[in-house]
Amino acid sequence: MARRANRKGRGSRPARLRGEGVGSLPALSSLQDLPTLGELHATPPQLRAFDEASCDAVRELGEGASPAIGCVVRLDRGYPAVATEDGLVRAEFAASLTKGEFSRVAVGDWVCVLVPQGHDMAIIRQILPRESDIARWRGGSRGERQTLAANVDTVLVAQALGASGVDVDRIARSAVIALDCGASVAVVLTKADRAGADGLARSISSVRAVLGDQVPVVACCAGADEEIGDLPNVALGSGAGWGTEGVRALVPPGSIAIVLGESGAGKSTLLNALLGHEVLQTGSVRASDDAGRHTTVARRMVSLPNAGVIVDEPGLRSLPLIGHERGLAKLFPRVAQAAGECRFRDCTHTHEPGCAVRDLADSGDVPPERVETYVSLASEMRASAAELDPDVTL
Repeated sequence: MARRANRKGRGSRPARLRGEGVGSLPALSSLQDLPTLGELHATPPQLRAFDEASCDAVRELGEGASPAIGCVVRLDRGYPAVATEDGLVRAEFAASLTKGEFSRVAVGDWVCVLVPQGHDMAIIRQILPRESDIARWRGGSRGERQTLAANVDTVLVAQALGASGVDVDRIARSAVIALDCGASVAVVLTKADRAGADGLARSISSVRAVLGDQVPVVACCAGADEEIGDLPNVALGSGAGWGTEGVRALVPPGSIAIVLGESGAGKSTLLNALLGHEVLQTGSVRASDDAGRHTTVARRMVSLPNAGVIVDEPGLRSLPLIGHERGLAKLFPRVAQAAGECRFRDCTHTHEPGCAVRDLADSGDVPPERVETYVSLASEMRASAAELDPDVTL
């Protein structure tokens, strides 16, 4: 339990849930592999913000208030489980924080919490500033950004391989979002046994051609040794990592990563392998379109043995690119620089005279796949921005 306050926090919503198995929420005692507070590290700006929030709580509630810092490690239907110095607590939100909204908190958020007398749940008084905010656009012309996880260091883009090859466009758009949101990016190619040795080599080459050598790539599969065959040597010979140890190296102790990918990308299978035991449910894919079914429901952190922490996220069917121009420039710096040298400011890099991007592609200094991917994603972002309602601010 977090440290208790001696008075009930004014303005808080009445506790409607209890920490141990209320309704369809899982009991805290049943949750496995969540990180403790000692495995997570708030930054100096977040600690300063907590000190300010603590002073505000004491001024409002009196000297008996005992604010505690915590980190949201799991969300079940919007109700957070928070790791504190005294253990794991279920929490709800102060009315002053919600202001009519159900919740703005995300897995990975650092928060200032109270556990007032007479409450079995903590009260989140303040969400501390985020160092990174992994978010996607949700909705149409008047939509909003949905935060998938906060304070993440690395985004692991999971892509399942198969006979049809690798979907580099999907990987690139995930990488753009990751870089724009303040995280680094790496690619994890799962189900490598379905592609075979030649297919794996081609897939790694395709990813390298578009993303360059600065983005780490790891391949893996869940098959037996006889099914894996020469795949590890193919991956290593292509400059990629291999297997769970290769993935583990992307998430060193003290760091936090999130796995992003479509349903059926093998995220839960990968995390089970990293944990060394079956704790996350896995599902099959449809034979008709190779698409997966959602098996992850809760958003949660998973503590990896001898490594860092990974956020397990439900599969994402769509990743619209709206307002991620900064991430596009970070992923394709040379192409973005050339785009700034075009004769026309609104150049689409397709047919206009004086297009420095086309000149760069023709020079052979940059792989044509990289230029085409940049042009395609930039065009999508221009079209998406044009379709937004005029009063929407990105």
